[in-house]
Amino acid sequence: MKRQNLKTGREKKTGLARALSKMGFCSRSEAAELIRTGRVRLNGVVRRDAEHPVRLGRDRIEVDGKGVRAAEKAYWMMNKPRGIVTTAADEKGRATVYALLSKDLPWMGPVGRLDMASEGLLLLTNDTEWAARIAAPESHVEKTYHVQIGAVADRSLQARLEAGVLEGGELLRASSARLLRAGEKNSWVEIVLDEGKNRQIRRMFDACGVEVLRLIRVAIGPVKLGELAKGKARELMGEEIRALRG
Repeated sequence: MKRQNLKTGREKKTGLARALSKMGFCSRSEAAELIRTGRVRLNGVVRRDAEHPVRLGRDRIEVDGKGVRAAEKAYWMMNKPRGIVTTAADEKGRATVYALLSKDLPWMGPVGRLDMASEGLLLLTNDTEWAARIAAPESHVEKTYHVQIGAVADRSLQARLEAGVLEGGELLRASSARLLRAGEKNSWVEIVLDEGKNRQIRRMFDACGVEVLRLIRVAIGPVKLGELAKGKARELMGEEIRALRG
C-alpha cells in the first residue's frame, strides 16, 4: 500500500512563466510576455497561459523553436550606481542594472531591491530558492547601510531609530544605528536592518523629520561591498554563497 501511495502521489508542478525564470532563461515578467505572444511551446504545443502547469525536469519547453535547458547556477554581486533601476525592463525607459552585466552571463534576478536613488551592494542570481531564503523576513539576514543625512545624528535620534517609529501604520526599526562621522550640518550613520520592508530606511528618517542625502548598502550578511568599483560586478566566491545559505 505504501508503494502505491508513493507512485500515485502528486507530482510537484510550477507555472510556465515561473519555470522559465527558475531555469535561468529570463525574468517571470519577460517569460509571461513570451508566452502571451505565442513564442513558447510546452511539449510541442503553444501555450499562452503563464500559469500553465509544468513538471520541471520532465516537460520540454521551447522558445522560438529552441529547447530551453536549465542554466548553471550563477551568483554575482554588483556595486549599483545611483540613478538606475533594478528591474529587467523599465516602462519609462530608464537605465537598468542589466546594462552593466556582461551579455554572456545567464539571466539573473536581483535578490531584493535597491531603489533608483540608492546605491551599493546588490546580489543577483538565477537560484530562486537561495534568493528567497535571503529575502525572507524570517531569515533575519542583516543588511548594513551607510546613510548620509541632513542633520547631525545625536544619541536621541539613534535611540529612536532602534526603538522603532510608526510610519504608514507599520512599526519600522533598526537593529542598530550608530554615528560614523559628522560635520556641522550633516552626518553619516550606519544602519543595520534584519527585516526588509519597502523603502524602510527612507521612511524611518522621514518619520523623524530628517532628510536622507545618500544611501549606500555596504553588506548583506557576511558579504561586504568592499573595494568593488561603482557599476562593476563580480562572481561570488564559494564561501560567500555558503555563508549566505546558512
